[in-house]
Amino acid sequence: MDYEKTLNIFLIGERSVGKSSIVLAYTKKEFDESLHTTVGIYFKSIIMDFCDYKVKICLWDTSGQDRYKDMTSNFYRNMHGAILVYDTSRPETLAKLKERADDIQQYSTKKNMVCFVVGNKIDKERAVPKKDGLAFAQKHNMLFAECSAKTNEGIKFVFEELLWNVRCFLFKYG
Repeated sequence: MDYEKTLNIFLIGERSVGKSSIVLAYTKKEFDESLHTTVGIYFKSIIMDFCDYKVKICLWDTSGQDRYKDMTSNFYRNMHGAILVYDTSRPETLAKLKERADDIQQYSTKKNMVCFVVGNKIDKERAVPKKDGLAFAQKHNMLFAECSAKTNEGIKFVFEELLWNVRCFLFKYG
């Protein structure tokens, strides 16, 4: 084992908001125009140095399709962090995050889990004002950022901020 701590983070949101693209942008600094819809769960991990520890970051990319909702709710239980993703060009994807936020409250065993609302696809024509995403995040006591997995803008910030905010789980609770 070449790491000391494990951090589990899951990405949730409607289909085609760019969850898999965000994972790929962070882990490989790549964008793949031909990514297919995730079926069930997509898993990717990386090992990095963080606060003098070797940390394994496990990214669980959940399908946005309703038929997988029961399966993905099981993943909420032992996660340290959640990234709730919406598409800044599709307003309905932000509205649907309310259900995901409610699911986290219902199923998570870590009541202080760090949650991050992320508006993706800022490289496209905007249909959701930044203030709407921010208001949603504030209402649900979550962090907020916008990014583009396609251009890699904001991706590093999202994960660095999330890591910084979940450090208490890494170092206090394992």
